[in-house]
Amino acid sequence: MKASDVRTMTQDELTDELAKLKKEQFNLRFQRATGQLENTARVRQVRRDIARIKTIARAKAETAKA
Repeated sequence: MKASDVRTMTQDELTDELAKLKKEQFNLRFQRATGQLENTARVRQVRRDIARIKTIARAKAETAKA
């Protein structure tokens, strides 16, 4: 997911996407623990996407205050 795509999302869309990614991260952790994880790079992608969404959501919230 690109930062430019995330910036065009509304606050509600960001919240929904964050919930979806957190659920995927949870499932990936279980797959890794049980040895069923095939795409190990996806764990890193999801973690970074979560951080990207949180960062942009916080920036949008701060600009909305000012």
